[in-house]
Amino acid sequence: MISGPFDGLNRAPRASRKRLTLLAFALFWTVAATFLAPAQGQDTSQPPAANPNQQEAPPAAGGPQNDVGPYVIPKKKEEPPPPAPEKPKKIENMPDYSIHVDVPLVNLEVLVTTKDGQTIPGLKQENFKILEDGTPQKISNFNQTEAPITAVLLVEYAATNLQYMYDALNASYTFASGLKKDDWVAVVSYDMKPQILVDFTQDKRAVMGALNMLRIPGFSERNLFDALFETLDRCDRIEGKKYVILVSSGKDTFSRLNLDQVLKKVKNTKDVTIYAISIGWQARERAEARSGGNDPFGRSVGWLQDENQLKTFAQLTGGREYTPRFEGELPEVFHDIAADIRNQYSISYHPTNTKLDGTYRKLKVELQAPDGGPLKIRDQKGKDVKIVVYAREGYTAKHQVE
Repeated sequence: MISGPFDGLNRAPRASRKRLTLLAFALFWTVAATFLAPAQGQDTSQPPAANPNQQEAPPAAGGPQNDVGPYVIPKKKEEPPPPAPEKPKKIENMPDYSIHVDVPLVNLEVLVTTKDGQTIPGLKQENFKILEDGTPQKISNFNQTEAPITAVLLVEYAATNLQYMYDALNASYTFASGLKKDDWVAVVSYDMKPQILVDFTQDKRAVMGALNMLRIPGFSERNLFDALFETLDRCDRIEGKKYVILVSSGKDTFSRLNLDQVLKKVKNTKDVTIYAISIGWQARERAEARSGGNDPFGRSVGWLQDENQLKTFAQLTGGREYTPRFEGELPEVFHDIAADIRNQYSISYHPTNTKLDGTYRKLKVELQAPDGGPLKIRDQKGKDVKIVVYAREGYTAKHQVE
């Protein structure tokens, strides 16, 4: 019988074999525990590695996320609110009150020309001296601009004689043809009473169409005072600078108002300049020719008085009066008027007399040199040129209740 290396073991007693089995089993679990311990101790709940491109939010700031990371918004320091202003202590039995100071402002449109009527541009603020009731005033605003015209064409159109009608129409057509696109013009005709042919418009065709309506005069009366008073009353409701181009013979037949009332209205109306064009020169010359130097009815003197009325309206408001002798002068007259209007000096000042007493204040505008002496202007030949200054002669101060 062949024997192997374990024959002895098989022949060992049963108790010894049992102890060997337990020892082998213990040795097996000891070796297994040595290899399995690291695997069982590993934490499988750890998160994956973070993205290296992702930015962490600042610890003391936060904001909306963008494509790269969070915007950094600094924290605002918590500051206590400012204390409320203390109310002034109210004195017993003293009523509440407020102070309101109304500082008046006087606006002037000044035209400077040579004795031949040519405008003089380029003057400075220091070249002007304003006197109110003889007291020098400090100029607060000064400029010279070519501003658009806001004007009323007031035309006498009565059935007195045909020459008036033709002269009035020719003068009016000449004025309308020289308007610019930014000008505002209204056309008013008058005989016994004024009639608005077209209200303020920028349409030159509307102005020409209104003049074409003047075909057959209805009345022979010429109520100049009523018509001028009503026109000035309408202009006084419009803001800004206004002009009245008065085409008239200067004669008034039986207006409800008299000359003194109209002159008072002219003085009280602000920001209005009147340019008067006399169309009665032919009638005056005929009256002088018929009288032969002997005018028992005073017709020639009457025409001169009518022209003086037109001149007074213009002078009080800083405008000019024209007496064209024939039709060919009308284009030049209206060219001069347009040049005057668009090249005036706008001057304003706060008067030293701040009383709101409704009194009439006399104004005088003088030109002065930088050294305080009179300003001298010379022509191309070096000769002194006579200067004429056109400005309104005064203004009426406001009343306290206004």
